[in-house]
Amino acid sequence: MSDHIHIESLEAEIAKCMKCGNCQAVCPIYKEDMAEWSVARGKIKLARDLLRGDLEYTDRMEKIFSLCLTCQACAENCPCGVRPDKIILATRAAMVEKKGLPAAKKAAFSLLKHPVPFRLSMQVGSKFQGVGLRKVADSPLVKPRFPIGLDMRRVVRPLANKSLLSRVPEVTRVDNPRARVVFFTGCMLNYIYTDAGMAVIDVLAANGIDVITPKAQHCCGIPVIMNGDLKTARQIARYNIDILSGYDCDAVITHCGTGIDAWVHHYPEILADEDGYAEKAKSFAAKTYDLSQYLVDVAGFKKPEASVDAVVTYHDPCHMVRGVGVSTQPRKVIQSIPGIVFKEMKKPNRCCGSAGSFSLTHYSLSSKIRDRKSDDILSTQPDIVLTSCGACRMQIEEGLHHAGSSASVQHVAEVLAAAYGKKRTAGPGKEAAMNSSAA
Repeated sequence: MSDHIHIESLEAEIAKCMKCGNCQAVCPIYKEDMAEWSVARGKIKLARDLLRGDLEYTDRMEKIFSLCLTCQACAENCPCGVRPDKIILATRAAMVEKKGLPAAKKAAFSLLKHPVPFRLSMQVGSKFQGVGLRKVADSPLVKPRFPIGLDMRRVVRPLANKSLLSRVPEVTRVDNPRARVVFFTGCMLNYIYTDAGMAVIDVLAANGIDVITPKAQHCCGIPVIMNGDLKTARQIARYNIDILSGYDCDAVITHCGTGIDAWVHHYPEILADEDGYAEKAKSFAAKTYDLSQYLVDVAGFKKPEASVDAVVTYHDPCHMVRGVGVSTQPRKVIQSIPGIVFKEMKKPNRCCGSAGSFSLTHYSLSSKIRDRKSDDILSTQPDIVLTSCGACRMQIEEGLHHAGSSASVQHVAEVLAAAYGKKRTAGPGKEAAMNSSAA
């Protein structure tokens, strides 16, 4: 039975905690509020008391366990090898079993578990978003005209006019392909950062790889997993596995830590007891890679020849660096590009404070964590900030906007595509990638 699902099976994991407090040194939330219940040690104590029946699953407990970014910094820093993130996610799932979901999340997740209505809602949203959002001057960002579920201080990227999946062919073929991969786009690249999605396909094609981009693929389901709705999460996982099982491929390529974490870790865990899906989930987990990871560790990539003359720094997404151990690969890709001056920020793996819906439900706290990241970034005086996660990208864009910086935030694939001479023409809601010239 998966320890990701049932808190009862985590009693031994809970008992491993020696209450040393090492987690306090690295917890982004504890650094801001200095509350014991915010740090892993405090939550583990509460989880134990809930498990023993000494505490009840109350609204107060639900709020406390929502105060976690699942950044895994505590697990990385624990001398006893405790996985607080697993304990917290299992407690959230138990909370949903005991109390049900809040009304807003229940409505949102009910839509998310149905791919066709969800796609239609995003299409409608892209057409009418101007009613609730207005453009920020001299910026690709927008901000609320009035409260619509976003904090009025918030600035975000708008939905693209057309989704990535509606823009690209299902199969992008090359002459004499040396591999055939499926590109799992996730939501951020499909609905918002479509330029980055096009760049992923261009980069793979430039390296002699056929790219399948299934039109029927859906959200990875991480939002519902992180909020404890495992019933919906299983439905989404089964759906995506069914869709991708229809294609013969050498690998599944993702573009972000969230997507790869879903396929490598969460799908095998939440489907561990399901006949017909447990083995499929394990099989996909074994051949799912981040783009940079695949190019560096598996396929080998063509060294770019065009110059990208810019000072660049890189932000490590939490689920990428700690979740799947991908950190050196994007740097190898970046540093292979002529003209780039790469400057490492002080704490590149410091969480940016996004954590998906966390930045929506805890905006003020998320912003404080984000501003620490902005300070790290700006100390390098970059022209371009690169990352491998759409949610991190949006959080960093907002932080730099509030800091008054003009630095561009992009996906690693975009600078590599530019260096391959595959730069796309900017359209509505897009920003120019960068100036590139022949080396």
